[in-house]
Amino acid sequence: MFYKCYLKRGTVYLPTTVSQGIAVYMDVDPVTVVPVADTDHLRRAMLNTIPKENPFRARSVEDARKPPVILKYTGDKSWSAFMRGASVWAIYEKDGIFEIEPYRVHPKGYWEPDRDNFIKFPSGTSIDVVIDRMIAILQSAAGASTKPSPAAQRKKS
Repeated sequence: MFYKCYLKRGTVYLPTTVSQGIAVYMDVDPVTVVPVADTDHLRRAMLNTIPKENPFRARSVEDARKPPVILKYTGDKSWSAFMRGASVWAIYEKDGIFEIEPYRVHPKGYWEPDRDNFIKFPSGTSIDVVIDRMIAILQSAAGASTKPSPAAQRKKS
């Protein structure tokens, strides 16, 4: 199982993630949109959207030509515009072991897994524990991104 969630401007975007073959995934509709501060709604949304197994959807030329589905929900005009100010995490499950993996922007401008900061849960950890940790990470990241800079705080005083 592979699942992604995005955070931008205090909103969490939870797309449906389909498998397109070995280690190839794509975000598709529906996308659930939840304010990061609404913990109960976010927990329910994640429980309802994280798949036990990613459904398969064959790759197509049309899919390659479409803009990423997430842009329809964020209002961004391009993927690079969406990436500015956005964060992404993936939740993996293999053989009953969950991992949360953050992504970072590569110097060439694309997202890459940040293997130095992933969280691996012990075997047998429930999805509820993983979701609670993911919510804490999202809310912490949103709090950090919405705090004014020290320079902005000095201007106010």
